[in-house]
Amino acid sequence: MTKISIDAMGGDHGLDTTVPAAIEYLQRQPEDEIVLVGDEDAIRSSIQGFGGVSMDRLSIRHATEVVTMNDSPAYALRKIKDSSMRVAINLVKEGLAHACVSAGNTGALMATARFVLRTIPGIDRPAICAALPRLNGHTYMLDLGANVDVRPEILLQFGVMGAQMVDCLDGKSRPTVALLNIGVEEMKGNDAIKATAELFKSSELNYTGFIEADEIYLGATDLIVCDGILGNIALKASEGVAQMIMGVLKEEFRQNAITKLRGTVARPVLNSFRKRLDHRRFNGASLLGLQGTVIKSHGGTDPIGFMHAIEVAAEEARNDLVNRIQGALTNHPLTAGAAG
Repeated sequence: MTKISIDAMGGDHGLDTTVPAAIEYLQRQPEDEIVLVGDEDAIRSSIQGFGGVSMDRLSIRHATEVVTMNDSPAYALRKIKDSSMRVAINLVKEGLAHACVSAGNTGALMATARFVLRTIPGIDRPAICAALPRLNGHTYMLDLGANVDVRPEILLQFGVMGAQMVDCLDGKSRPTVALLNIGVEEMKGNDAIKATAELFKSSELNYTGFIEADEIYLGATDLIVCDGILGNIALKASEGVAQMIMGVLKEEFRQNAITKLRGTVARPVLNSFRKRLDHRRFNGASLLGLQGTVIKSHGGTDPIGFMHAIEVAAEEARNDLVNRIQGALTNHPLTAGAAG
């Protein structure tokens, strides 16, 4: 049995997303439990809207406050101590839940989770890691925005953590690991990325070298490591391109009666295309490096996307990812001594 605490009030849509996602998840996973954290009356009212939902594996933990998308991480941490986000994280700290999921403010979630759970010994900074679609399957990438300026030793920590995540979720004990750079040649990039490459070569990681951005979606690397600036730019650019492609296709097929007819004929292919690029299938970014499992859902996702984030949380908890990262650090002494 895996118990997941959910920040029920977080994200752009709050209860309209989190409650139906929780109910659907429990229907698919008959042995797991979920704790919905937030305004108890509002949560109960939302649950009643589905009618006849069993509360055997679905419980509520009341929280009086909500972290908004506009609250700064410092303000959320110091002033909003009974928020649904913080109480959900506290449940993990107290051992009352195996993992936490929130669609709330990313900065506040990272700051609060790091304060409450602390980092794993040997890890200087948590990183955000998520799966991204590619031509064949998917790849994992970190950091996706948590860390702007990082030293080579910290990037190596990211590599160690990410490799354990790939093993945990995909069952690949020796995933291939690459560094995102402006070229594949060893002389390309700044001094920091070159120094990082030397650390990766000397580590126990299955390091394959530099890759360029096009290989994120066309290559075959299991894990891509970079700083938070590059990772976040790549993530947002890919989301924008996917939306643009879908928008252009809709415009082209809606031009006139003939194109609409062609669109009807092509509908099965278009539906398959949309499914392969559906960002909801890859929702759920891991805050790696904490002494507890915390998953960040996209703030604007729907119940389907949020349910995928719950699934990621449960899988990491079942496979004990936190302790696996701790154990892996003993095989990577070069990760020690990084500046915080």
